[in-house]
Amino acid sequence: MATNPSYGRRDFLKDSVVSTVRAAQELVKHAEASPSEAAVPAVRPDWLRPPGAVAEGLFLARCTRCNDCVTACPPGAITAHPGDGTPILYADQSPCLLCEDFPCITACRTDALMPVSGVDQVRMGTAEISHRLCTAGQGCHACVSKCPTNALALDVALLRLLVAPETCVGCGMCEMICKTVNDRVAIRVIPTRQMVRAAS
Repeated sequence: MATNPSYGRRDFLKDSVVSTVRAAQELVKHAEASPSEAAVPAVRPDWLRPPGAVAEGLFLARCTRCNDCVTACPPGAITAHPGDGTPILYADQSPCLLCEDFPCITACRTDALMPVSGVDQVRMGTAEISHRLCTAGQGCHACVSKCPTNALALDVALLRLLVAPETCVGCGMCEMICKTVNDRVAIRVIPTRQMVRAAS
């Protein structure tokens, strides 16, 4: 086999370095193209379904991910789940304002969101208070005056907040207010689907 007499040791070393660099670049490209599952950010589990949502299993069967309810939501509180595209809300980011005519329900054509006779029929979740984190004893009760269903009350004798679960609709207004005025969030809305799972 004939060899190129002008191809010396320096050329060989240069080609070796170039080849090594190319191999390293390909390795980096491959690693970026298929990131490990650990690198994918986890979806927060505390999302809520919009008002009028049917039971979770039935909801998933009926919802077509059309985003009509997302578009119809006046405050833009409803967003698409990053995993499956179904409509969700994050209470501490943009709570449900319980619009008088529920345009999100009206926009749903598959009965994944069913009409409600009034605000008191909405069941997105229930607020829970961490008395350890709550600053009601220090005079804060901003969430009480903002609750649209009067589900929160201040026990003056104990200086602690109380939640009436039968009145709470899980809109998340209290959670967002708490996050706004305090360093640590003392109120969390537990989604209805999680409470149903825990009870079964």
